[in-house]
Amino acid sequence: MNRIHIIDVTNRDGVQTAHLGLSKLQKTMINHYLNQMGVFQSEAGFPVTAHEINYLNANIKLAKQKVLYPIRISGWMRAIPQDVEEAFKNITGLEHANISISTSEQMIVGKFQGKMKFRDVVNEMKAALKLAKQKGIKSIGVNAEDASRTKVSRLIEFALAAKDNGADRIRYCDTLGCDSPFTVYDRIHKIAKEVKLPIELHCHNDLGMVVAVSVSGAKAAVDAGVDAYINTTVNGMGERAGNADLVSVILAIKYAEGFTGKYELDPGINLKMAWKIAHYASYAFGVPIPINQVGVGKNAFAHSSGIHVDGALKDRRNYELYDFEELGRGVPEVVESGRMILLGEYSGIKGLRNVYGKLEVKFKDDEEAREILTLARYANVANQLPLTDEELIFIANHPEEVRELLTLTP
Repeated sequence: MNRIHIIDVTNRDGVQTAHLGLSKLQKTMINHYLNQMGVFQSEAGFPVTAHEINYLNANIKLAKQKVLYPIRISGWMRAIPQDVEEAFKNITGLEHANISISTSEQMIVGKFQGKMKFRDVVNEMKAALKLAKQKGIKSIGVNAEDASRTKVSRLIEFALAAKDNGADRIRYCDTLGCDSPFTVYDRIHKIAKEVKLPIELHCHNDLGMVVAVSVSGAKAAVDAGVDAYINTTVNGMGERAGNADLVSVILAIKYAEGFTGKYELDPGINLKMAWKIAHYASYAFGVPIPINQVGVGKNAFAHSSGIHVDGALKDRRNYELYDFEELGRGVPEVVESGRMILLGEYSGIKGLRNVYGKLEVKFKDDEEAREILTLARYANVANQLPLTDEELIFIANHPEEVRELLTLTP
């Protein structure tokens, strides 16, 4: 059976959310949690953006050390040879990537301003793809930006050209979120049947249907006989109204009528990480989780109406579609209400020893302790938030990589 895989794009599209952002340590922690969740791939960032270079190199080192493993760490770039050349110059060991170019008439006219026609778009993509293959890329997706407003015949032509030149999958981008679950099914099914190449769904939530559109598109790909890949972000972060929420997509595939038992998710998915990753992303982005957020919201398993309470107490299946334990919920959380010692950007060695002592982390000598203190101070400057326990532990366990990803040189 063909499978549905998750490629999370929180660290690429999610961080492009206007007014918001993540530090490089926070992006690395997102990769860390995605790996623990069994997500197939993280689109980790931009290999041609100067301030991303050290972070990406550090994360690829962590991948080679099997710290970030088996998740794939990938980069995003424009489908032009200059970007590919620059990416391989900047990033050591880049093995996975997506290259992107606009395909719709609206974008060709309104964005390229007469400088390109559709045949030029195809040729530019082919040149970038060939170069990436020559450079030794191990897996590569080719993005059709604004695919939902591109004629299907042109998408098939574009996809066949990508396939003939070594693409591993085609990313269908519903860039403006204008597809419906019905239109995307028809379009993806036609493309997959004709091209016979795995399809990746990248959808936006401008009409509030992003999860439905993503899942419907994946269904069409599998029905047509190819694997499907859904792009998600943690808590649905992303440009404008956001992208497909990671937890919602997984739950939809597992529990929606017509999907259960018929469409197979990547078997490595571990939903027990849902609560942790959602709340970490909420903290890091500074965006509260809506009270009615699917699976991880405060009210997702809350009942107050008499009829509902009676039914839920008799049998949870009366009013709960899935179990809260499956999402890593139900474990009491300890809230410190007494003295608090935080490790901040102005902390000293005594504060460090106090905080790490509670985490049961020991240092071999004062030199190592002072090294970690320096890194923790810089991490606080980058995050502008108190460091979480797991961030502190990560810094202590991987100081060399943390130093690299915290180094930003304009």
